[in-house]
Amino acid sequence: MIIDQIHKDLLELAKQSDKDLADIYHNIDDICQYNSDKILEAFIENGVSYSDFADINGYGNYDEGRNKLEKIFAKVLGCEDALVRPQIMSGTNAIYLGLSALLRHGDVMLSITGDPYDSLQEMIGIIGDSSQSLKSYGVKYEKIDLIHDDFDDEAILSRIKKSPVKVVEIQRSRGYAGRKSLMMYKIERIIKKIKAVDPNVIIVVDNCYGELVEKIEPGHVGADVVIGSLMKNLGGGVASTGGYLAGREDLIHMIAERLTAPGIGKDLGANFNQNIQFFKGIFMAPGAVRNALKTAVFAAYMLEKLGYANVSPRHDEERTDIIQTLELGSEEKLVQFTQGIQSSSPIDSYVKVMSAPMPGYPFNEVMAAGSFTQGSTIELSADAPVVPPYRLYMQGGLTLEYGKLSILLALNNLNK
Repeated sequence: MIIDQIHKDLLELAKQSDKDLADIYHNIDDICQYNSDKILEAFIENGVSYSDFADINGYGNYDEGRNKLEKIFAKVLGCEDALVRPQIMSGTNAIYLGLSALLRHGDVMLSITGDPYDSLQEMIGIIGDSSQSLKSYGVKYEKIDLIHDDFDDEAILSRIKKSPVKVVEIQRSRGYAGRKSLMMYKIERIIKKIKAVDPNVIIVVDNCYGELVEKIEPGHVGADVVIGSLMKNLGGGVASTGGYLAGREDLIHMIAERLTAPGIGKDLGANFNQNIQFFKGIFMAPGAVRNALKTAVFAAYMLEKLGYANVSPRHDEERTDIIQTLELGSEEKLVQFTQGIQSSSPIDSYVKVMSAPMPGYPFNEVMAAGSFTQGSTIELSADAPVVPPYRLYMQGGLTLEYGKLSILLALNNLNK
């Protein structure tokens, strides 16, 4: 038994956590119930039937199931329309698809959460010399950093007034930055202020890791386009690929034409027999997110009690995504912890995690990801750039029980 490998003091602390975290778990359950209600209502409103799971191949004409699925995503995300396709292979792919459809030569893209996540920087042209970056197409990139984990309202509004900005980009989650992820009330505040100055600015929110963590989504508070991956929250641990873009109907039409071709838009696209997984994924998503959040809270609690000061969010802080960070202080501890997560994974448990280069990232990485779907981050995973302060990023956990076992084994491995 795995539990027999874990030191008794860790087991006692885990047992105590059930009592200490009861109120926090109850609040997570409440959000899960609210979002489950919202999703079930969307299924019933759209009359989902067994025939909607049919495999539509070739060009993908007349896929009524795909149409219903996209209506469900739009409703859940507070948007007019959505594009949900297996042809979208990742969150990065979805974001590039959206931005490249919306931006033209000479347009300005303004990131108001500092530089985006590492894998997006080459896409924009901040680093590298790709002939397909936004920069190579003449798009101008600007950024405004956060101040004390919040938007710099004065600098943002001043820049909007100065000269035209086509797209304002907001990254809800922290990515590989040290800052905190952005609660929805902060995103709502800045969107309202920007729209009051220039209602024509297109506000795009990278929603990765944040879906269903709160009761509202960026589309409910005025975002024009909301983007994410189905290998994260809204895939529910069921979808094996895919991504989504949701937002204003006219903008989603533009993005769909970028994915397919002008004049085709959303009308074509084989579903590769993925419809049932996508429907089931979003249906299961509230529970998967709940378990991921509880696993993160449990991990934070355990680490704090064991004396690790730089844990974010703290176990009792409000959360807006499923990411949990821990500063371990050395490459050795970073590797040891991720090896513990990997060794307790259901898939590839025998793999020994080592620091190594990874495509799309500027530094060596460590990554524990023993998931049923390769790269799925709603399943428990842990990764980090191997650079000081050696900050580890954990996310996911399809059940709290499996999450606890993995965290306990990782802590046991670290304490050795």
